[in-house]
Amino acid sequence: MSTAAAVKPSLTIKRHFKAPPAKVFAAWIDPEKVKRWMGPGEVKAVLADIDARSGGRYHWIMQAPDGEQHDVSGVYREFIPNEKLVFTWAWKSTPERESLVTVTLKSDGDGTLMTLTHEQFFDDDARDRHNKGWEGAMLKFEKLFA
Repeated sequence: MSTAAAVKPSLTIKRHFKAPPAKVFAAWIDPEKVKRWMGPGEVKAVLADIDARSGGRYHWIMQAPDGEQHDVSGVYREFIPNEKLVFTWAWKSTPERESLVTVTLKSDGDGTLMTLTHEQFFDDDARDRHNKGWEGAMLKFEKLFA
């Protein structure tokens, strides 16, 4: 009998920014900065409530042009300023499908290498939809440091 758990789908996105780790980290925890990039394409963050500390909670609401809202929240499990964030991710519509996001930042030449890993997805479809969302949000995130 195998005790190994089934491996759940995950995604990893890497980006280099011409900014120090402190500035990239701030873009994840400063509510006004989060509102500028969270959500792909025309989706806009209309709420970014952030208690930036280990054990603290965050709550983000994104709104599509048609008015549809995407409401996500979670808890910061690990909080190492300018280096690492680990937080749970659960949509209000499917709270039982909690996943986990890890963001690591490393000084790299003239900037910062950011690695975002989102894991423990319910299924491949959920992973693929989140990958599309993160890729779109990263286009806006990059503009913060252009």
